[in-house]
Amino acid sequence: MTDEELMRAYVEGDVEAFQLLYSRHKARVFGFLVARLKSRAEAEEVFQEVFTKLHAHRLKYRKDAPFLAWLFTIVRNSLVDHVRKQNTRGKYLEFSSEAVNAAMHEQRANKDESEAIAELSSLSSEQRMLLSMRFNEDLSFAEIAESMEISQSNARKIVSRAIQKLRSLMSGEEQ
Repeated sequence: MTDEELMRAYVEGDVEAFQLLYSRHKARVFGFLVARLKSRAEAEEVFQEVFTKLHAHRLKYRKDAPFLAWLFTIVRNSLVDHVRKQNTRGKYLEFSSEAVNAAMHEQRANKDESEAIAELSSLSSEQRMLLSMRFNEDLSFAEIAESMEISQSNARKIVSRAIQKLRSLMSGEEQ
């Protein structure tokens, strides 16, 4: 069964379908989180949250949406939420120069992240989904085209236009 078929079955109450989805994607999701968080403990925390959210929001799954794109949207959102939560917990309670410099660097990174999120929000949902599939999930244009039921050249055009739009937004900010 495809991921999409398994997710539809899970939405209808088939727990075994969830178990199959989990076993198929747990390593990929965990690896993605470890690579970004650099801490196995934090990655485990976010990993648990991802699958809790998947369960909690299963009824919101659009039957026509590719499962992996939907899953990695949950992963990305959980990761962003986790990082924001960590930043508001007052990680830098010491006032050494190293701590102050680290806090300032983190603040700049958060500003960059906020700007990046704003830039991404200017893209259509289709553009964001295809960019995620291409760069987060490392899918080929052929795989994207197949899962989205569009031509390979159309998939390339959508991704290319999204990249061009992001570049123009970024260059506009630098001026």
